[in-house]
Amino acid sequence: MPSSPEPSGTRPIARLRWWICALLFASTVINYIDRQTLSLLAPYLKISYHWTNSDYANIVIAFRIAYTIGQTLFGRLMDRVGTRRGLTLTVTCYSIVSVMTSLARGFFSFTGFRFLLGAAESANWPAATKAVSEWFPKRERALATGFFDSGSSIGGAIAPFIVLGIYMRWGWRPAFAIPGLLGFLWIIAWRWLYHPPESHPRIGESELKLIRSDRAQSELSREVKHPRWRDLLLLPQTWGTIIARSFTDPVWFFITDWFPIYLVAKGIDLKSGILAIWIPFVAADCGNFIGGAASGYLVRRGWSLGTARKAVIVFGACGVMTLIPTILTANLLAIAFLFAFATFSYATFSTMANVLPSDLFRGEAVASVSGISGSGAGLGTIVAFKLIGYFSDSHRAMAGHSFDSIIVVAGLIPFVGMTLVLLLVRNTRATEQGMVLKI
Repeated sequence: MPSSPEPSGTRPIARLRWWICALLFASTVINYIDRQTLSLLAPYLKISYHWTNSDYANIVIAFRIAYTIGQTLFGRLMDRVGTRRGLTLTVTCYSIVSVMTSLARGFFSFTGFRFLLGAAESANWPAATKAVSEWFPKRERALATGFFDSGSSIGGAIAPFIVLGIYMRWGWRPAFAIPGLLGFLWIIAWRWLYHPPESHPRIGESELKLIRSDRAQSELSREVKHPRWRDLLLLPQTWGTIIARSFTDPVWFFITDWFPIYLVAKGIDLKSGILAIWIPFVAADCGNFIGGAASGYLVRRGWSLGTARKAVIVFGACGVMTLIPTILTANLLAIAFLFAFATFSYATFSTMANVLPSDLFRGEAVASVSGISGSGAGLGTIVAFKLIGYFSDSHRAMAGHSFDSIIVVAGLIPFVGMTLVLLLVRNTRATEQGMVLKI
């Protein structure tokens, strides 16, 4: 066991792990503001550049292809180079790309910049999940994961005010460039504050003991320091983790990337519908926190870790089905409420999906498994977006109903995912052999 940090003459920072988590939250907020810029400006850019829904889908898919490949590759890289260096690199890259997108001149240049942005942003979740596994005991990991993951919904919620405000005043090019500068400010804070717990100069002895006390199980079976992807893919728990994200993330990305276009298809003007864009993201933020807190509460009440996680997953999958009734109305408030409950429910499921790698795997494999599951989610999203572009263009003549079949499928897919997760994420022989941790 590594020794405690040497006294540095500086006072420890109280509850330092939560300050670390706040930085992970901030990186996720910035990440989502940068990626939301295109979806918010899409209705205007489609007119300026004469894009069809399929054209827009192909631009977004370019992001997803790079994001899908990058999650696995950079997840592995995070396990090797460490969280501090890894997140510094990825935030630097995606901030540069976001600023440079203001130079785009049409379909192909937008496609190229979105591909680069997807590659650069792909490391955020594997790295943040790894940081949570390093800094938090298991009973707090779901809440910590919910905290940093809520940055996606907060970023999505505030992006319309930032991006559309800049667009209405100065045009679309500054709307890409200005938000992209936020990442450079974040890097300064990150480099100052983040170090591994065992070597952090500002960690208190009691907090270090709390973190170390939960390491006993995760220190088991270190004969394979960096498990091979093949070994990980032979485990049902890995596939349960992949499915948990692959059957939920495409629904979320449909909402983040297509919701403004969906509202326009319903005959709702974006200026009057900005509240409807904002509310589902705030609801998702609440879902992140409540899902994480509920799971932790159940564990404290004596539920096993696995049962507590699965209970929240069941609630989340059932709640997403409230998307389906939106096909029956064009009322803005009704759509906002139903999407809000669906995104709240999605976020509870998503928090459990993101915490599963740190629940199930040793520290040397956490970012790798998180990256693999992110790649699975990316593949699902690519397929979904291609189908969304095709079906929404094919049914354009059905005024206000071009997205109906898409909405129904989006409401049902997480329920299928829930069923598979319940079957795959369980204690098996691999648990007894120390390859997977007991839940």
